[in-house]
Amino acid sequence: MQGEMLIAAENEILENGFLDRPIDPTLDLFAEIEKLKKEKNAVILAHLYQEPDIQDIADFIGDSLGLAEKAAQTNADMIVFAGVHFMAETAKILNPSKKVVIPDFKAGCSLSESCPPPLFRKFREQHPDHIVISYINCSAGIKALTDVICTSSNAKAIVESFPPDQKIIFAPDRNLGGWINRETGRNMLLWNGACMVHEIFSLEKITRLKVRHPNAKLISHPECEEPVLRISDFVGSTTQLLAYVKNTPNQEFIVATEAGILHQMQKQAPGKTLIPAPPDNHCACNDCPHMKRNTLEKVYLCMKYEQPEIIMDETLRLQAKGSLDRMLEISRQVGIL
Repeated sequence: MQGEMLIAAENEILENGFLDRPIDPTLDLFAEIEKLKKEKNAVILAHLYQEPDIQDIADFIGDSLGLAEKAAQTNADMIVFAGVHFMAETAKILNPSKKVVIPDFKAGCSLSESCPPPLFRKFREQHPDHIVISYINCSAGIKALTDVICTSSNAKAIVESFPPDQKIIFAPDRNLGGWINRETGRNMLLWNGACMVHEIFSLEKITRLKVRHPNAKLISHPECEEPVLRISDFVGSTTQLLAYVKNTPNQEFIVATEAGILHQMQKQAPGKTLIPAPPDNHCACNDCPHMKRNTLEKVYLCMKYEQPEIIMDETLRLQAKGSLDRMLEISRQVGIL
């Protein structure tokens, strides 16, 4: 009977992508997760946009570049990736022999979904003299159609590793690609994709906020739209934004990126004032609804049942891996890793 219940539970995970069932409220999830880590030789990788409890229980916290490097280096038997689907896919691409699980299989990404592989394949075929550099926030299918992957941490260095006359398609984020064009003087051909969270910030509200806080530095992720980036005091990846807040003597910061990063900023710079940049809607928040699908309860359940698991066709994995390997190689060459 117990075995039948376990099979039913696993089938429910596979069908629904996660288990949405009550957990004993007296259970110490932090202690249980630590116990499961030891029992299963598991490692938890968490993005900086995850909820605070998940960040606190994680073994490694970082942006896409840092987490990709940790995934490539880990000796764990099971990787629990607390992020969105393309991030867990990346971990599987780099670790085919390891089990990779994600707390919520439905944790997608608006940016990744804005670039369907069949459409992008046709787009690439129309420009055969271009190489393709793709932002890591894309599916395995796009990575397989890409020459080299980049992240917001290393995008400029990746682009500048190619000769100035090299024609480049940049996908899928038009805002990040546009920022790189302006920073490097390139004229890359941009795929028309974007992140719903980073496009929601209100230039008008941010401007009013800057007037009310004249000593605050506006710091922004390059996925934001150009008008916001133009008035920013600093533009960088999540890790770079975190370091800027920690190391810069200023005491006030307006932060234009997903609000999950504020937890680590507050921990690493406890005396500083952090003001989330306001969105252009009636909600006071700028959370990514996909990132926030993951919860501590789902981390516990996915570790316990080792589901939902990322399964990938080997041919696709090998095609996608080449672009990731090239990114890591260039990053080490220029001293980013």
